[in-house]
Amino acid sequence: MYSFLKVIFKIFFTIFIPYKVEGLENIPSDKGILLVGNHKSKYDCLLLATVIKRKVHYIAKKELLEGKSKWFFKKLYLIPVDRKNHNNKESLNKAIECLTSGEVVAIFPEGTFNKTEYIIKPFKMGACYLADKSDCPIIPFAIKNDYKWFRKSVTIKFGKPYYIKDKTDLRKENITLMNKVITLLK
Repeated sequence: MYSFLKVIFKIFFTIFIPYKVEGLENIPSDKGILLVGNHKSKYDCLLLATVIKRKVHYIAKKELLEGKSKWFFKKLYLIPVDRKNHNNKESLNKAIECLTSGEVVAIFPEGTFNKTEYIIKPFKMGACYLADKSDCPIIPFAIKNDYKWFRKSVTIKFGKPYYIKDKTDLRKENITLMNKVITLLK
């Protein structure tokens, strides 16, 4: 079903919201990676699924698995987190399991949509924690410009992979990660 949805997303974006991709060559095809970037819109997950050749697991709010659209988000390999509860061990362990088994996990550490162009909200610590515990590379990315119907407006840009260097100071690493995403937005 995921492969079928990817085709639908590709057609959707090609026709309705044309996009540009930069840095796709920075994404390895043979190991677990953590995609970390800004969060502009409800279309972000769909765009990632469209441009990444591999299956992507998304860390997202648990509320997406409630209501009429839960079937859709289950097909997107959503790893649900409770944003009100900072103890999400089951979700974190699932994400680490995906990463250590060679899969792709995406996270938007701003925690919510941010429509500003060059200013990002402070990142929550989950991305650095996951990269530290799984020893997988982080691929920072930035989604630039707004999604506009029938115009090539949005760009997704991927940075070079890097690893957490200072495992004793994840707060410092989190700032480094934020700066990498900010640089990609320019």
